[in-house]
Amino acid sequence: MSDGLSEALGRIFSADSELYRGRGFMRRIGYGERPALVNIDLANAWTRPGNPFTCDGMETIIPGVQRLLSAARARSLPVVFTTTAYGVTEGPATDMGLWHRKIPVEVLRLGTEAVAIDERVAPEAGEQVIVKKFASAFHGTHLTSFLRAAGVDTVIVAGVTMAGCVRHTVEDALGHGFRPIVVRECVGDRVAGVVEWNLFDIDAKFGDVEPLESVLEYLAGVAPFSAVAAEAGTALA
Repeated sequence: MSDGLSEALGRIFSADSELYRGRGFMRRIGYGERPALVNIDLANAWTRPGNPFTCDGMETIIPGVQRLLSAARARSLPVVFTTTAYGVTEGPATDMGLWHRKIPVEVLRLGTEAVAIDERVAPEAGEQVIVKKFASAFHGTHLTSFLRAAGVDTVIVAGVTMAGCVRHTVEDALGHGFRPIVVRECVGDRVAGVVEWNLFDIDAKFGDVEPLESVLEYLAGVAPFSAVAAEAGTALA
């Protein structure tokens, strides 16, 4: 993003922040006690160059997500990845719905390298990889039931795209009763200004946008899920 665009967005957001705060918006939802890390569409079609869905900023996003993964795994926290993929991309009975009338989702074929999670942030054994058909990680998937069964109250969100799948996932997370925390340095998109606008708007209305270092500090202080589960088992005995 150019310096001129950055300065212009800064002026707009500053004025809008005053307007929102004056009307009671931009409150903090805060961190909960039991987080999960949800990585949105960090598959090759989005993270590698030369694809219709390629996003900018991977030189920052990938290292940031690697740090989030290390922190989450060190505490045995639930880790979820999503990819968007389709089994039937030709004929009248596709699983693409109407989305292919707007964007080229027909290139996102199940079982191809394009929809595999980028090996730089590859899932480990026991981590969820959810295949979704639409923008939100919650729409038509088992994500809500998985998180509730794990006792999760906070969703740490990273990935792409900021204006689409990340945003809709955050909105649905709030709607399902989870605290959405978006990691500023770990989200991206394809169009200059889109990331900044959506970070601002989400922070005003739907979740908290936090810097990576703040999120890492929070995760370092979370009780490991194994310890929480053992404590719960003792209480039930």
